[in-house]
This record gives sequence, C-alpha cells and structure tokens, in this order.
Amino acid sequence: MSAGHSFSCRNNDLLRIADIPILSFTDFADEVIGIAKTDDRLIALFAQPDHAGHRLFAITSSRDEGAVRICSTMVKDTYPSLTPYCTQAHWFEREIAELWNITPEGHPWLKPIRFSASPIGITDFFGVSGTDVHEVAVGPVHAGVIEPGHFRFSCAGENVLHLEISLGYQHRGIEQALRQGPNNRTIHYMETLAGDTSVGHATAYCQNVETLSHCQVSLRAMTMRSIALELERLANHTGDLGALAGDVGFQPVAAHCGRIRGDYLNLTALICGNRLGRGIACPGGVGFDLNERQVALLMERLDAAFADISTAAQLLWETPSVINRFEGVGILAGSHCRELGIVGPPARAAGIEQDARLDYPSDVYQFAQIPVSLWHTGDIFGRAHVRWLEIRRSIEFIRTQLAVLPAESVRAAQGLLRPDSLSISIVEGWRGEICHIASTDSQGRFSWYKVIDPSFHNWAGLALAMRNQQISDFPLCNKSFNLSYCGHDL
Repeated sequence: MSAGHSFSCRNNDLLRIADIPILSFTDFADEVIGIAKTDDRLIALFAQPDHAGHRLFAITSSRDEGAVRICSTMVKDTYPSLTPYCTQAHWFEREIAELWNITPEGHPWLKPIRFSASPIGITDFFGVSGTDVHEVAVGPVHAGVIEPGHFRFSCAGENVLHLEISLGYQHRGIEQALRQGPNNRTIHYMETLAGDTSVGHATAYCQNVETLSHCQVSLRAMTMRSIALELERLANHTGDLGALAGDVGFQPVAAHCGRIRGDYLNLTALICGNRLGRGIACPGGVGFDLNERQVALLMERLDAAFADISTAAQLLWETPSVINRFEGVGILAGSHCRELGIVGPPARAAGIEQDARLDYPSDVYQFAQIPVSLWHTGDIFGRAHVRWLEIRRSIEFIRTQLAVLPAESVRAAQGLLRPDSLSISIVEGWRGEICHIASTDSQGRFSWYKVIDPSFHNWAGLALAMRNQQISDFPLCNKSFNLSYCGHDL
C-alpha cells in the first residue's frame, strides 16, 4: 500500500484532526483498495458529518511498521463503492449507508445491518432457486438464554448453499450516547457495550482518554489492566471449550469447563468484587489495588484452575468421537480470512499471524510479549485449539506479571481532554481486535466516538464457514466463532 497520502501513527498516539489528510476520492480509494494486495487490513471505515457534507475516514493496518494509517475524503450523497475492489469494506459501507443515508454506488448487497432507521428484520434476503432448494429460518428468538439474531439458510437437502445473517435486534445507540462525553455514564456504556468483554472495551476507552488528556499511567496500573484482560480471555476461552464439548454431546468436559470458567470469573471478582471486571479499568489506571495476600491467593487459585482445565482439555483432545466432529468442519481458509478482514482466533486458526498484543502493544504488553497462538486448518478444531494455546500462554503471562507487580500507585490524575484532537486505541480482546476512535471538539468534548468490536469483522466469516456444510453443524460452527450480537449492534 502506498504510504504517500495516508498519515502514519502508533497505537494511542495523540493526533491533531487538522493533521489528518483530506484526499481526493480517487486517492482515498487507492489507499483503501491497495490493502487488498497486501497482508494488511481495513481496521475501520466510517463517516462523520462535516460542514461540506460527510467526511469519510479509513484506518488501515501497517504491521511491518507496527503502525496504523489514517486518511479521509469528503463525500456527499453518493460515492463509488469500494467493496467490489476491497471486500473488507462491505460491512462498513452498509453501516455508512444506514447511518448517514450515503449511497455507495455499486455495492453488491446494500441493506441495513442494525435497522437503526427502519423496522428491525424487515428486509430482502438473498434467494437461491432450483430443485430441492428450500429455506430454513432460525431466530431471532432462540431457545435458552441467548441474544436475538436471525439466520436464513438456503439449503439443498441438508447441505447449506448460503447463510445470510441479519442482526440489529440489540441496537441501543451507544455511539450517539457517547457524544459530548466523557461524563459519569461513559465508562458504564463501555463496560456494558458487550458485557462479556467489559475489560477489553473499558481498557480501549481508558487509553483514548489518557492519550487525549496527557495522563501518564503507572506501570502497576498497566500490569493490573493487562492481567484483567487475560483473566477475561481465560474465562471466555474456557467457557467456549466447554460449550463446544456440549454441542457434540461430550458432557464430562462441558460440565468441567462450565465450573472452571466460574473459577476464572471468581479470580476477577477477587480483584474488583464482581465477576465481569467492571470497575477495574478507569481513566488514569485501575479502580482497585491488590495486597500481598490477594496476590498470593490469585497465584494459588490460578494454578488450581489451570490444573483442572489441563485435565479437561486433555480429555477433549484424546476423545476420537469429539475430534471427528471438530476436524474438517466449518473451514474458513486463510485466503478468505484475508479477503474479509477476519480477526482474533478464527484468523489465527487459519494460520494468520495477527494479534494486537504483538502488532500494536499497549499497557504492559509493550514490555512483556505473548507469542501469537497459531494453527493452520481453519476448521472448528483449529479455532478450539487456538483457544487452548491462548489459555496456556495467558496463564504464564499472569503468573509472571503477578510475581513482578511494581510497587506504585494505581491511579493517576486525569486532566481535561485536548481540543480538536483524535486518538486511536487498539486492544486485543478475547474475541479479537477491539478498536476505539475518539475525536474531540473545540471544547475538549467528544465530537464523535467510533467503536469496532471484533464481531463486526467476523460475522461474515461465520456465514462463509457454513458454505457446503450440513445444517446440523451450524450450532457447533456458530459456537466455534462465539460472536457478540450486542457488540456488533451497539
């Protein structure tokens, strides 16, 4: 990708909005389309109102430089769609059209993704015709305790020809509510944006505020936030292994992992008093500290939980009937991951070496690296195995950091946000890359705030992984991605 027009910056750099280049649309399109010829990705593509229409922003990765690139252009009611030349733009452009009534002309399937301005779920669906072709509609209301989402399968017999996913049932207007912040409610919006990723989203938000206010966070606070992020990863990965076991009827591991997940959640509660990690990350550092007794107790319980999950995982990998259901099912190839901009475990399970903790390190990850956990098959087994590898490495990381926890204060004073500025924060949540972009006005308030949850990138990957699979494999394939409805819907 050409570096001649876009502006290069590091994760959590402070930018002046005036420094972000406004390109001609042709040059802007060249910047975005150029990533399709490289291993870099489109991190974000979004529009914001401007005095002359709408300003279209693109943020792309530049892994070789350990940087991101940002550029913009001005558009009015229409612009030539980027999706036919850069598939990664397809979901972003649908969002832009829905939010701002701007038409990307030539987009192959332009329809709402959240139904923020139209009745939820009322839309056209892709049609497949032919002998023995039929449709199976699932949701939006599902059995059990689960969020709403609609899945439309076009099948020939039991074989899935196409899966179309329709979301938006959890849309709450989070980004609109964040404008003119930060205020007392802002951190709570972040922690409940996707409740199982409370620490991940709160950390990204805190880093933006700290960048914009020139707040220096202590190493102890950085370490504790990173420990909390890894505990969040441990709990969710363990729960996913158990859920995958349950979906193939292997109840011993399903039951054990359900209980061990609770053990990891209780470790988070030992720090902050609640199992989801709310209140740990706050602007300036963390809201809780650890004493020597708590550190010793964390180490002891961490070792016990790891011994239990090791036994459960060994039983999972050594059971042929389980492996037979995991291998070769729901394959998402590395080439498709690159085309769609897939992030997190699904990308790493297909051999793509991508992890924000290494590519764009923040907090204590700047000083303590975690190796990227990779597999090569891109199937359900690969996505499960990557989770297991990450569990092991998260345990090792937490042990190391608890053993060398610096003796400093845990929260620094936060000043006013710098006006007319912008900050990009990228954090590796347990589902994958979280990106928050904050922009301030002349008074130092949020003029706008953009959130990209990893599920925004990955729902299209689930649809593609179901191509030519048995419809009965959908629950298992869906769980191997375990994407967030509310994180996507905002």
